[in-house]
Amino acid sequence: MRKIKYKKGRKVQPTLLEYTGVHKYTQTEIQLFVYDDPDLAEYHEFDISEMQKHVDFEKTNWLNVHGLNDPQVIKAIGDYLGVDNFMLSDILNTTKRTKLDEYHDTLFFNVKSLLPEEDSNNINVEQISFLLKNGILVSFQEKRSDFFTHIRERIRTHSGIVRTKKADYLLYLLLDAIMENFYITIENEEDKVEELINLSKESTNLSILEQIEKHRDNYNFLKRSIIPLRDSLYSIKSIKDDNVFNAIEANNFTFFERLHQKCLELLEQIEYDLTTLDSAANFFFSSQSHKMNEVMKTLTVVSVFFMPLTFIVGVYGMNFDNMPELHWQYGYFVILGCMLLLLLGMVYYFKKKKWY
Repeated sequence: MRKIKYKKGRKVQPTLLEYTGVHKYTQTEIQLFVYDDPDLAEYHEFDISEMQKHVDFEKTNWLNVHGLNDPQVIKAIGDYLGVDNFMLSDILNTTKRTKLDEYHDTLFFNVKSLLPEEDSNNINVEQISFLLKNGILVSFQEKRSDFFTHIRERIRTHSGIVRTKKADYLLYLLLDAIMENFYITIENEEDKVEELINLSKESTNLSILEQIEKHRDNYNFLKRSIIPLRDSLYSIKSIKDDNVFNAIEANNFTFFERLHQKCLELLEQIEYDLTTLDSAANFFFSSQSHKMNEVMKTLTVVSVFFMPLTFIVGVYGMNFDNMPELHWQYGYFVILGCMLLLLLGMVYYFKKKKWY
């Protein structure tokens, strides 16, 4: 039975605002969108002290934060929205798994965004968190990235229905964009696995097996990242109580059902790809065994060819006086001829039986 071992790590107090990620030198930048169907206001390098001045509760407000290394900014946002410190702590603590929570009419959602590293078999991980309350959606990213660029363009160009919807629909779009990264990561893994399978048909190098295990770890990591997201989306999908998830309008629940369905599709694809990896590993071991069998077959055939010849040489190497062949004038050549005929006969017989 596999034992579960306790992994000791640096302890972070639940209410302590301390960023635990790796992007500790990323400067905190804030961007604010305030929009409705006819109007749009966009603020770059936004100062959090101007929240009262620019946030319009009659419209949809999207506050996007890049960089979490300044806890004071996060604390100021939390104070403005009336968010408890334990939620802010979860935003800064990147070791947390995907989580959905609602407390005092504030919907909290954090999720892991995954993308493949270039020229590497590793996967980049970034935690993205969301706070949704009173028509304000705040997204927290560890660093600047282009996950939501197309959504910003849709808002600016009034494409689709995003400008006619509230902040909960915007949350759906942002989550959907993050899930697209899962598709990109899985597709990248599948391309590498396909190359690996083709390589395993040409080579029996042990490095192939190491790469197979590396990709298996990647798929299992993807699986562990998607399962809690699936569970969180299922809790939204299955809620029937009007007193739960009030930040999401009733007619928008169906969009989150679509995200839940995507999670199921992703998990099914991962299971299929893991089966493919198992097949690749089995093929690799089969190739190794086949190569070993071919080597043993060749060695066995060569040994069988020389066994009767060795026997003949051994008999005439005993040098007894009462061996008439030793005194024949052409005995040496006769024995060599017999040995050659015997060898050719065995080669012909083995060839006819298709033993080599």
